Amino acid sequence: MLNIRRRIWVSGIAALGLIGPLAVSKAQAAGVSAKQAAQIQAVVQAQLKAFAADDAVRAFSFATLRIRKAFGNADSFLAMVRASYPVVYRPASVSFFKPEKVDGAWLQRAQMSDEQGVLWQVTYSLELQRDGGWRINGCEVVASEGRVA
Repeated sequence: MLNIRRRIWVSGIAALGLIGPLAVSKAQAAGVSAKQAAQIQAVVQAQLKAFAADDAVRAFSFATLRIRKAFGNADSFLAMVRASYPVVYRPASVSFFKPEKVDGAWLQRAQMSDEQGVLWQVTYSLELQRDGGWRINGCEVVASEGRVA
């Protein structure tokens, strides 16, 4: 069960066949306004802050409805993130890149380091909601080659 949940979180429910994987060509990237970039980064930062406070309900609130339905409840979601994505659960540092809209998908890339100084490349997929707010629809975490000294 955890493996399926992990795939759901990583690929923004690609495991259920509702959207494709996050891998996209940078050549197909479209511009994102400064206002959109600030809003997107604020949502990711707010979820990271909720993880840091072990506030499962708040962290879960930043996920899309599809992700919330897939996990069922906030505690299951937080447990999965804590167990499977420790760098997202407790990053030692976070640096954001400029968000992109690629092939219709809104992406926020970041570089995070964990408590051991290992660097990770993190790509969030976000969706703009009808109310104008942003929600996180998935997160892909890939180990980077570097380390923080």
